[in-house]
Amino acid sequence: MEIKYLQHNEISKMKWDKCINRSFNGIVYAYSWYLDIVAYQWDALVLGDYKAVMPLTGMKKYGFLKLVQPNYAKQLGVFTSERLDHELVNSFMEAIPDKFKVISIQLNTINKITNYKFNLQQEVTHELDLISPYKLLYLKFDIATKDAIKDSIVNKIHVMKHVNLKDFLLLKKNTSEVPVTFEHLNVLRRIIPFTMNHNIGETFGAYNDKNELIAAAFFVKSHNKVIYLLAASSEIGKELKASYAIINHYIKENAEKNLTLDFEGSTVLKRDGFAKGFGAIPINYYHVKRNRLPFFLKFLN
Repeated sequence: MEIKYLQHNEISKMKWDKCINRSFNGIVYAYSWYLDIVAYQWDALVLGDYKAVMPLTGMKKYGFLKLVQPNYAKQLGVFTSERLDHELVNSFMEAIPDKFKVISIQLNTINKITNYKFNLQQEVTHELDLISPYKLLYLKFDIATKDAIKDSIVNKIHVMKHVNLKDFLLLKKNTSEVPVTFEHLNVLRRIIPFTMNHNIGETFGAYNDKNELIAAAFFVKSHNKVIYLLAASSEIGKELKASYAIINHYIKENAEKNLTLDFEGSTVLKRDGFAKGFGAIPINYYHVKRNRLPFFLKFLN
């Protein structure tokens, strides 16, 4: 079967979402409505009648086309309900049109690739299976995490579901180590209400004894996986271990469910250590890069 390149207006969103819905490696990031929010006018590669699909999230920079990973969508790549091996992934990568001179995208954890025309870099996330009872999950927390949870109790931190969106985003904007742009906020203003209205998104807030919001988290769910997509914490929240209280609350509330909690980890040790402290295990996926610009333009990438 032929892998076809489709521009945005040629994509059947209905067939696309059916493919993602039945894909064994499906993820919320890959649904058409999510891509419409995070990657305006995305294109696609499609095998046959949507037997397998791959979004192409591009942008124009300095006059040339570049494939980039959208904000708030750590993993994309090839999705299918049928056989998915390195040959299929290689075929999709080969089918990317030459007009995309620069490629810097991240595949999903199930995508394996052996095409060495691309520069392959391993990224890591951390996942925790929640199917066990909470008592068994708690036993796998490390000592520092257990101590942080105890500290949050002593500090009278209480966790509540449903955080006012304006308060959440203001906390994120004011406390983020990385600048939060208007574009980022606009994306979050669309993702969070949409997912909550469709019962696949949840927000949680941690409050101190003065009932002040000192930490918050947003989780989004599909395909038996829940992603810890967004977190925010004030300096007071960090001191009082408020984020530990939120995650512990979430794990306790969802223990014994057929769910995997994805901490959306990175290679930043601080975040990895937080996830590992709750017993999450590292899962690798590929960051794929290629630059076909003339050598005198490569520095523009």
